[in-house]
Amino acid sequence: MKKKHIFPVFVFILPLLISCQVFSSAAPTVEPSSAPFAPVQSETSSYDGSPAVSSNPSDSTPQPITIPPENFNPLTGLPVENPENLNRLPVLIKVSNYPRTGRPHAGLSSADIVFDYYIGELFNRFVAVFYGENASQVGPIRSGRLVDSQLSMMFRGTLVYGNADERVDVVLDNDLGARAIPYKYAPCPPVCGDDTHSVTGVFADSAGVTEYSRSIGVVQEKPGLQFAAFSPVPPPDGQPASQILVQYADINRGEWQYDGSSGNYLRWIEDGNEGEPLTMIPLVDRNTDVQLEFSNIIILNTFYIEYNRTLHNIDLWNNQGPQTAYFFRDGQMFEGKWMVTDHSQPMSFFQKDGSPMMLKPGNTWIVLAGISSLITNPQGGRFELYFYTP
Repeated sequence: MKKKHIFPVFVFILPLLISCQVFSSAAPTVEPSSAPFAPVQSETSSYDGSPAVSSNPSDSTPQPITIPPENFNPLTGLPVENPENLNRLPVLIKVSNYPRTGRPHAGLSSADIVFDYYIGELFNRFVAVFYGENASQVGPIRSGRLVDSQLSMMFRGTLVYGNADERVDVVLDNDLGARAIPYKYAPCPPVCGDDTHSVTGVFADSAGVTEYSRSIGVVQEKPGLQFAAFSPVPPPDGQPASQILVQYADINRGEWQYDGSSGNYLRWIEDGNEGEPLTMIPLVDRNTDVQLEFSNIIILNTFYIEYNRTLHNIDLWNNQGPQTAYFFRDGQMFEGKWMVTDHSQPMSFFQKDGSPMMLKPGNTWIVLAGISSLITNPQGGRFELYFYTP
């Protein structure tokens, strides 16, 4: 289903093509679920970031955190070093994953959330969300996509991107107004570089973006986001999940490996020259030279709409009922659901019974997978996602 407010822009110029798949094997048929689903409202908690303590040593019931205290980041469930960061709008910055010469990326380890999605021609791209923390260098920045409008409105944020297809620019400008900051109109600082397609690239300072957007009239205030419930104790009945493969194409793969010492997942990424076998190397943040690690990895099944090879929309808003989601934390996988109930709030996460899916306090990496994508567990503890559209 098309996003309603986009329809007038594209109806005359973008015929909906037959959905294509990245891999040559046939994508599976998607069967709608007949099971009833009723989200259950969670209770609030005064969780302060310390390990959960129960009066009953055998009680491992996760305690949800949905309304953090004033100095807590609702996107991570953790306190922030600088509470003033919470009195602003989030900053969303587009980050390129290809060409490989742009790696390692800068600033992803400082993001509260990173969205990872397909952009066509076998490639993926990231949207890094900065709220509780900042990074002085984020990038390399690349072009905006249609789904960036939905994400920016859901997080009530300011979007920085490296220009866009003219038709996408129209949507971003109409939806976000001054909160859409393309590279071609941004001053340096906070957005600096010669060319988004150059080897040196373009990078943004997330704190500087906040100040620049304030200077052009964007009101900076606490946005009142309600992202997820958090608990240091995982839900019951998880499956072992020590490795997660995310493969968009034969040349495009990322892996997460669970690190028991930190309790987080470490990121690996493919590397190699054209025509040579790919190898997997640790993916570091160029700002710190430390391997990326995230507390939560989430795979969301959703519908992709393809207009041409490099122009897609990802329909987060108009899914018919809750869609399947896979949640990875603490070396375990939990299957659940996700849905968007309010276009001005982030998506909500649920367990199969409708109760909130508790995330681990910390940062979160979210993969937007086509509804027909395959996820398998061929070996105990190793989950593999093979991307398909729609």
